[in-house]
Amino acid sequence: MSEAGGGSSRVPGRPPQEVVFPTRQQYVAVVREYRQSGFEMCADLCAVDYLAHPDRRLPEGVDPERFEVVVNLLSLSQARRVRIRVQVPEADCVAPSLFDQYPGVEAMEREAYDLFGVVFDGHPDMTRILMPEDWEGHPLRKDYGVGRVPVQFKEAPGPR
Repeated sequence: MSEAGGGSSRVPGRPPQEVVFPTRQQYVAVVREYRQSGFEMCADLCAVDYLAHPDRRLPEGVDPERFEVVVNLLSLSQARRVRIRVQVPEADCVAPSLFDQYPGVEAMEREAYDLFGVVFDGHPDMTRILMPEDWEGHPLRKDYGVGRVPVQFKEAPGPR
């Protein structure tokens, strides 16, 4: 793909999987380029909190931030996968939404927001999806207080 993407790595014992590290500013353009080149499915989008690992190893030129958004794209026609890893700083915990490229990320971005506090700019409904609307904080952040508070999750819709 383009030079905006960063580096790639190989997982031993498996076919190569490209891993790309765009900046937040490059993120949507890099994803759009993969979409146009035949990566028709966004298989997963999640957030990671690296609070305890600020000095983790990343490719040269990639500055580690507390949060990372990880996107896995799949090309069924080419039998290829690509992982896109975007660094998101704690002080400005915002990443561009991929909803315009892959509408199926709608729930995945809401989950990352709900549990980690990553806001996806341009998302059509950036509200909680699992926790009650009045819930304070984001429970999968590493600095979230561990307590024994019973949680009443939102009711799932019944059969249609």
